[in-house]
Amino acid sequence: MSNPGAFGRSGGPFQQRVPKGDVLGTYETYAEAQSVVDRLAKGDFTVADLSIIGNDLKTVERVTRKLSWNRAALEGALSGAWFGLFVGVLLSFFSPTINWGFFLAALIIGAVAGMFFRLISYGIARRSRDFDSQTQVLATNYQVLVAGEHLAKAQDVLARPAPSE
Repeated sequence: MSNPGAFGRSGGPFQQRVPKGDVLGTYETYAEAQSVVDRLAKGDFTVADLSIIGNDLKTVERVTRKLSWNRAALEGALSGAWFGLFVGVLLSFFSPTINWGFFLAALIIGAVAGMFFRLISYGIARRSRDFDSQTQVLATNYQVLVAGEHLAKAQDVLARPAPSE
């Protein structure tokens, strides 16, 4: 996947359009398509002539858990405690001796602040959704495209036994 360069300009030979070429193969997973490209690269094929195209894209949201006030408080306290510990370590570099009370205070203040802010954000977000999820974009299948004049060479490389590493 290519991304535009600085200030939205296209970087190098990549364009904001779907590549053209002949279909070398269609695969169920991205990993399968990637392994074909890897085999071609190991077979000294010019990989700049290849593209992997994902077809029929779908957004998949997997619900991971239900949220609650208790869980929000615990998550906030833990993340705040880590931040407090980090601040304590950072500030200890400026002190000639280690003050364990300072570390404990930073840890507790961080935990309380983290819990406070997480509970506020949960209270606001709870109105629209009361669960956590992970979202990803998946394709139904993946095609490896090759520039037309190189199709025969790519097929020849894939027909050879895979080199052992």
